[in-house]
Amino acid sequence: MKIIDAHAHVVQCIAGFTSRGELRSAGGGMAAYADGTSFRMLPEDMGEQATAEALIKVMDENCVERAVLLQGQFFGFQNEYTAQAVKKYPNRFVGAGSYDPFCVNAQAVKEHLFKELGFGIVKFELSNGSGLMAYHPPLDVNGEVMRKEYAYACDNNLTVTVDIGRPRNCCWQVDALAAAAKDFPQLNFVVCHLLAPQIGDNTLLKTSLDKLALKNVWFDLAALAANQKPEEYPYPTAVKHLITAKRVVGAERLMFGSDMPSTLCRDSYAHMVGYIADSGVFNKEELEKVFYSTAEEVYFGKQ
Repeated sequence: MKIIDAHAHVVQCIAGFTSRGELRSAGGGMAAYADGTSFRMLPEDMGEQATAEALIKVMDENCVERAVLLQGQFFGFQNEYTAQAVKKYPNRFVGAGSYDPFCVNAQAVKEHLFKELGFGIVKFELSNGSGLMAYHPPLDVNGEVMRKEYAYACDNNLTVTVDIGRPRNCCWQVDALAAAAKDFPQLNFVVCHLLAPQIGDNTLLKTSLDKLALKNVWFDLAALAANQKPEEYPYPTAVKHLITAKRVVGAERLMFGSDMPSTLCRDSYAHMVGYIADSGVFNKEELEKVFYSTAEEVYFGKQ
C-alpha cells in the first residue's frame, strides 16, 4: 500500500511559544516550558532535532513515499528549515509556510515565504494551547484578521491548513470555520486532527463534521489516536471517530497523517498506520484514498 503522510514536522531546534510561555530544549529530546514543566518532545533516538533524514528513515521503514511538512508554534516556526528539506528532497516532501498575522511586518514575511521560498501551503495553528490564541486574545476564525489571510491565500493560490485546537476551548470555532470555507469557496481548506475529538465526543464530532461537509474542506487524521489517551493500540475510540467521519464527509475527504516526530514518543509509526488500515472501516479503494490519492491531489498537485 502506497502512503503519503499528510502531517509531519521537521525540527531544527525546539523554539516554541505556548500558553505556558516559551518552550525550549531541555536536552536529549526533552523540552521545558517557562513554568518549569518538562516532557519528552522528540524520540530519544532523534536527539535534539528532527532532521529531514531522520523523517525519511522512518518513512522508508514504513513504506511512506512522501510527506507534507507542516509547522506551528509548538515546535516554533521552522520556515527556512522546512524550505531546505523540501529543496533537498523534492521527491519526498512538500512544505507549508507559517507566520503570525499580528506581526507588524507580516506582509514582508508572507512575500518571503510564498514568493521567494515558494511555499504553496499556509498553515495556521490557532489553538489556545500552542497557537495564536495561546499568546493573543481569542480571535474570530472568520473575523477581520483571519479573513485578510484567507484573501491573501486565495489571491496566491495557497492551500490553507488550519488547526483550531480541541473541543470546549475558545479556539474550537467550527461554525466560524465553516462560514469561512463558504465565504471563500475557491480556497481549499485542510482541517488538522479531524477536529481533535476526545473520548466521548462522537456525537459532537458528527454534528461538527456535518457543518464542514463542504466541497472545499478536507481533514487529516494526525494524532487522532494520541488524542484518545489513555487508550492504546488498536485505539477503539479513534476507530469509532473514523466510522463517524466516513459516514458524514466520506473517505475521500480524509487523509492519513502521523504528526511525527512527537507522536513517535508514545507509539510506533506502524501502529499509527495499522489501526486505520486494519480497522475494517475502509475498503481497499477507500484505503487508497485515505493513505495516498487524496493527499496527492490536495497537496502535491500544487508542486
